[in-house]
Amino acid sequence: MNTRDRPQLSSGAVSLSVALVLGACTGSELCADNWSKFLGERGDSTSSETNLVERWDASGPKLSWSVPIGTGYSAPSVRGHRLFVHHRKADKEIVDCLDASTGTKIWSYAYQSDFVDPFGYNNGPRATPLVTEDHCFTFGAEGKLLCLDVASGKKVWDRDTNKEWTIPQAFFGVGSSPIIHSNKLVVMIGGQPNSGVVAVSPQTGKTIWESVGLSNWQAKPMHGWPGELKVEWKLHEKQASYASPVPAIIHGKERILCLMRQGLVAIDPSNGLVDDSFWFRARVNESVNASNPIVLENGIFISSAYYRSGSVMLDVDPKDRRFVERWRSPQIETHWMTPIVLNGVIYAFSGRNEPDARLICFDLRSAKLLWSQDQSWQKHSSEPVAKYGRGSIIFADKKLIVLGETGLLGIYKPNIETPTEVCRFKPPMLNYPCWTAPILSEGHLFLRSEEALVCYDLRAPRAK
Repeated sequence: MNTRDRPQLSSGAVSLSVALVLGACTGSELCADNWSKFLGERGDSTSSETNLVERWDASGPKLSWSVPIGTGYSAPSVRGHRLFVHHRKADKEIVDCLDASTGTKIWSYAYQSDFVDPFGYNNGPRATPLVTEDHCFTFGAEGKLLCLDVASGKKVWDRDTNKEWTIPQAFFGVGSSPIIHSNKLVVMIGGQPNSGVVAVSPQTGKTIWESVGLSNWQAKPMHGWPGELKVEWKLHEKQASYASPVPAIIHGKERILCLMRQGLVAIDPSNGLVDDSFWFRARVNESVNASNPIVLENGIFISSAYYRSGSVMLDVDPKDRRFVERWRSPQIETHWMTPIVLNGVIYAFSGRNEPDARLICFDLRSAKLLWSQDQSWQKHSSEPVAKYGRGSIIFADKKLIVLGETGLLGIYKPNIETPTEVCRFKPPMLNYPCWTAPILSEGHLFLRSEEALVCYDLRAPRAK
């Protein structure tokens, strides 16, 4: 099967998929994956790779290479032996294609960027490159949607979404990574009044459909807010969030789930029509949604870290496809990370700021907190940092690989009884804020900060 034709699994099918793939990867050969889009091939931060190191000593895993890069929170992507990273230097956003094994530059494409983060964070891109066999798609901090030729780095097409649509300025710039589904590039651009999500042709960039906004939100109940309020749509309302579209199969129907700034919508990918919308937003205006929806069977989990939004588990009615709230909990508040799901249990970092950071294990079916480990820290303390803070997690080879915002890297064993840390290491090139999720491809772990891109070799030594 051609790589481009592989079906995209819903999150609910991930655990079975991972089990089947892991079962097929036996012996001493490394079972390797691409990591060609945000959160990896399955969109859930899991990998089928095996034969990785079980632990490392105080000196850390083997360093393969490191290179200085510009600012940004965009994760790199790997396809084959090429790595793609989107970053910013001076007044240019840059897409670099590197040799994944050496860090050597193959080609580079740059364009003007005048974005200034209004809250003082860095001014680089936030969204992760999406790489197919032929094209590399990026979405810049100012809303430049770009398609490059993978082999040469030449521009195929671009769209300036902020000029072509009416888009209220986001709080921290554009941060939603596009996906490809059913030969459509689906992007959460946040356009008003009814262009929160658009689908364009991956080959030409031409618009196929646009949807989400006034038509689906007006008069919807504002769940979780006091009183019996209903949405009064405002044309200055920000629609774009920092989550990304999630393809899923629910009750046998293909849908794209988008956690917008207002809440969750379920979209028919063929025409952009919205099945239903569920209000999920903090009551304070200065707030965002940034964690992707998670599908478990026919239920959908959403979470936010702002002002006690907490988490909600939704069921989807099989008859009219409406959302029905199953439970709501304040015990898990994911900020920018999307939790790891293993057999109905999630592992995640919870907390909005450094002083309330926790690493938790939570049962999605029972809504029970299984354990919570304090990872809080004081950003301005003179004491050495011994905590992860908030962070990101990937799952591979029966391990949870953890990167904290403090730059601390570790391995945990999945354990629903108690947190079980195997080893930890502080890479000297990585300092706060490490808010970019790690990625794994062909046994190599790629990490970035605001200054460096680092590659560690996690392959287990071959038996003699």
